[in-house]
Amino acid sequence: MNKKVINKNPLDRHPMLEQLSQLWRNKTAIAGLIIIVVFLLVAIFAPYISPHDPLETALYDQLKPPVWYEGGTTKNYLGTDDLGRDILSRLIYGARISLLVSVISVSIAFFFGTLIGAISGYKKGWIDNIVMRIMDIILSFPYILLAIVIVAYLGPGLENAMIAIGITYIPRFARIVRGSVLEECEKDYVTAARAIGANEFRIIFLAILPNCMGPLIVQTTLNFASAILDAAALSFLGLGAQPPTPEWGAMIAQSRSLILRASWVMTLPGLAILFAVLGFNLLGDGLRDALDPRLRD
Repeated sequence: MNKKVINKNPLDRHPMLEQLSQLWRNKTAIAGLIIIVVFLLVAIFAPYISPHDPLETALYDQLKPPVWYEGGTTKNYLGTDDLGRDILSRLIYGARISLLVSVISVSIAFFFGTLIGAISGYKKGWIDNIVMRIMDIILSFPYILLAIVIVAYLGPGLENAMIAIGITYIPRFARIVRGSVLEECEKDYVTAARAIGANEFRIIFLAILPNCMGPLIVQTTLNFASAILDAAALSFLGLGAQPPTPEWGAMIAQSRSLILRASWVMTLPGLAILFAVLGFNLLGDGLRDALDPRLRD
């Protein structure tokens, strides 16, 4: 008998490739990815592409308008602030600070939230009840208000702002991981792992958690956007980055009195925050669509 050879689509055999293909077809997600890559490249190569020292003052060049304004010069393409500092250079270095803050704060939340959620979901019972009630208490406070309280206790500064943001985000990860672990614990492979005598560490962290990464990846991406916003808010209130650090929120705070006289000094950092947050949100939505089978075309 002649055996029929069935040519299967490789994407049908590789779920990861199927997810990447789904992500690639999402134009808004690709747009978000491009925005993020641009900001990452700017942050990495800031010392090489910055036209001036972001902390260098030039009082004779105060409030120079951008090049497209009347009176603007090519020496400072985006103009200068009230101390004569080049705004373009400060925005470039601000990208480095904002991305660093978001990465560190989200990493803190990811590590502790995943650990807490995994143990709580696997153990269940009184441990789960106590841990989740603590998470509910933290969630009952507005994120930014809780972050302000933590920074006020620890003291103003960029490092303490990262810790505060990370703490406020822990319940987000803990609840997502707990829900995923509860669902995975009912599956046959977990029962089989217990039957062969695998210890709890191997079951939780080597068997269950790898199957919970989809929601975690989406949550992490979206939290990068939230962390940038919260870091800017804390700096705007004087609790995050301190002058003369070129952080976007601090730049807006220092220039709010100039909004009518030199609007570009305050508008340009705001636009930088807008596009950075937009990039992570677009990518996060695209990842959610790609990783969730219920949302695929």
